[in-house]
Amino acid sequence: MMERIPVSSSLDEETARAEVYGLLAALYYAPPSPELLSQLRVAVTEAPAAGGFLEEPWRAVVAAAREMTDAQVAEEFDRLFGGVGKPEVFLFASHHLSGFLNEKPLAQLRSDLAALGLARDETMPETEDHVSYIFEVMRYLIAGDDVEVANLTQQQKFFAAHVQSWLPLMCEAVIAHPAARFYAALTAFTQAFVGVEAQGFDMMA
Repeated sequence: MMERIPVSSSLDEETARAEVYGLLAALYYAPPSPELLSQLRVAVTEAPAAGGFLEEPWRAVVAAAREMTDAQVAEEFDRLFGGVGKPEVFLFASHHLSGFLNEKPLAQLRSDLAALGLARDETMPETEDHVSYIFEVMRYLIAGDDVEVANLTQQQKFFAAHVQSWLPLMCEAVIAHPAARFYAALTAFTQAFVGVEAQGFDMMA
């Protein structure tokens, strides 16, 4: 029995990692639904993935959700990431890596996605380098059924190329914005989570 405990624990941790990526993808894609915000407000304030380093930033996300109304969170999302024309903070990797949208980083991402057998849903208006799309790919690489694609090696490669390379820049831009409250807390948690992920992948090297 004792030999099976680490296996079970490892599976639980992988599920938690996938769930965090899925939650982040949802929160960066659109203003959170009232249902999602209500879930956050009653969420346990222990971190949703292994690592005490995530406890405090996760508590801050829950606290921000509790302190703000649904409308305030939606207004903040629109102020930061929406609006007509140029958003105040871009959620696209190409912008943070090259200063422009639809540049070489997007072409490289599309090439890497094709190698994984993945393609963008044509009904999705955003390009593949939107943070939510990238987080959904990570979630798939952790939780997907195809072990040829969904494995630690592919996770590590994709993370280094398409998460670690630019996400800290996006997080810093959000945190520095004077209107950011809920999303300042969320990006601080995102930074911490990505830091834990990076440490985990470094241990594989």
